[in-house]
This record gives sequence, structure tokens and C-alpha cells, in this order.
Amino acid sequence: MPIDLTDVREGLSTTVPMIATLGITFEDLSYDRAVLVLPDAAEYHNHIGGLHAGAMFTLAESATAAIIFANFGDIPDVVTPLAVEATIRYLKVAMGPVTAVATMETPRDEILQTVAAGRRPEFTIAIELSTGDGTDRLVTGAMSVLWTLRLVRRDSDA
Repeated sequence: MPIDLTDVREGLSTTVPMIATLGITFEDLSYDRAVLVLPDAAEYHNHIGGLHAGAMFTLAESATAAIIFANFGDIPDVVTPLAVEATIRYLKVAMGPVTAVATMETPRDEILQTVAAGRRPEFTIAIELSTGDGTDRLVTGAMSVLWTLRLVRRDSDA
């Protein structure tokens, strides 16, 4: 059974302190979708006054981590989630607060079937980064993170 989403919202910033450091907040969270927001702050700006690329990357990767923690945080004795690869495209200068919407399309049960078979699954979570909302919404970036679940070795497995 996946972990309770309230625990994810409350525990992720402790588990990943960078989330609290940047002031990232949850707007929405489900087992297959996370929406996180990074506030606009001068210390996060780059040389042209937009959000620094590193801050955008951290926001997007944190949104994927929320989904990972929601789906697999209940089985730390079975798997260790690890980001394998990330690709990001910066499409427009991000001005103001930035929202990351991460979506996991591979169902948890399918991933866990691979684990049950003794294999290490790999799956991608896609993220859209944007500013504004409604008619003023501007897509500023797109990212994908390839995740794996490393199987935890037990002493009896040696």
C-alpha cells in the first residue's frame, strides 16, 4: 500500500532539506501527479533576472521525488529509489513564481511486478515548468527524470 499523502507533504522537506531551503510548497499531490511551487525570490534569480536554471531543476526534480516517496516510501526495506538521468529544456525565461507539474505514467503495480521478479525497474517521470496561471500561463521548461528502484540486499541474499 502506498504511503499516506499527508506523510509525503509533511515529511519530504525533512527527507530532502533543499525543498525547505528553497521554500518549495505543495499545491497538489496524488500518487501519479505532483504540483509544487517555487516562490519568486531575488536570491534565486540569474544574471537576466529570471529564475536560475539550478532552481528550476531542483523544483522539477523535487516534484518527481514527491511521487516517488508517495509510491515507494512504504517499502524502504525492499527498494532504494535513485534518479538515474535527467534531461531539462529551458524554453522561456521564468519570471515570478514557478510551478512544476510532474506526472508518472507507469503504474505502481507494474513497477512492483518488476521488483517482485527480482529485476531493477526503470521508469520516467515527466515535468512541465510554468509561470502564471489561466490565460497568463507560460510554459518555461520541460524535464524528464529516469528513476530506478535498487533492490535492497538482505544478509540472507548473500
